[in-house]
Amino acid sequence: MRLDDFLPTLPTIKVVDVGAMWLGEGVAPYSALLAQGLATVVGFEPIPEECENLNRRFGPPHLYLPYAIGDGTRRRFHVCNQPMTSSLYEPNTPLLAAFDDLEEIVRVVREVAVETRRLDDIPEAGDGDYLKLDVQGAELDVLRGASRLLARALVVHTEVEFASLYRDQPLFADVDIALRDAGYGLFALEEIQTRAYRPFRSASPPSGRFRQALWTDAVYVRHLFDLDRLDTAGLTRLFVILHVAYGALDLGARVLERLDARTGSAAADRYRQQALAAPRACGR
Repeated sequence: MRLDDFLPTLPTIKVVDVGAMWLGEGVAPYSALLAQGLATVVGFEPIPEECENLNRRFGPPHLYLPYAIGDGTRRRFHVCNQPMTSSLYEPNTPLLAAFDDLEEIVRVVREVAVETRRLDDIPEAGDGDYLKLDVQGAELDVLRGASRLLARALVVHTEVEFASLYRDQPLFADVDIALRDAGYGLFALEEIQTRAYRPFRSASPPSGRFRQALWTDAVYVRHLFDLDRLDTAGLTRLFVILHVAYGALDLGARVLERLDARTGSAAADRYRQQALAAPRACGR
């Protein structure tokens, strides 16, 4: 399915990536948008060497800044032995140690005093369409400093935790309330990440059904259940995100219905027909 069969012009999606560390080809949830030349990224990665790696790897028009994003207060950044587990929050070692193969990758090697920055105070992030958060427990801090961005963005893709892997961190319920209050609806949860309680091993616990739910990624859409509140440009960008990044054919068709009502086209019917004929065939 080609996007230009349904849209007269293809917009460029602006991605704001908080916790942008490169974890491998195709890992970022917006990777398909990048691969098809449909996105530019403004990313934030507080570990300097990781930020430098991002700028070397991607370069213009993408931009990565070595800022710790939060609520604008002075904090201590806990750098861990596995950089991807570093956080503004202190690891909750006793809880982590209760699970197989978890505490070993979340050990603090140094602490750094940082002045966190609010997204709303950073001009480069001001007109984002897609906000991605991977900040190890600091999601709510980021959201509290991003009210203006949230009023414009269309999709928030955020990691959420169900247990306090970091001391005093907000959990999924807190993040969910904040995003709902900002006008977003929960669209999808990715596979819930689990661990076995020790001494059992995660690879072979006594029952595959029962393991502790710990974290996952959640996808939120602004005005999910009232799409007519989005303007035509917003609906167009939302359709591109849903189709390319997520292959969300059903919601994509609903978005096209709203566009059809404004433009007089019949793109939604054609989209559904093609989706039913080849449900996995997403692309540009």
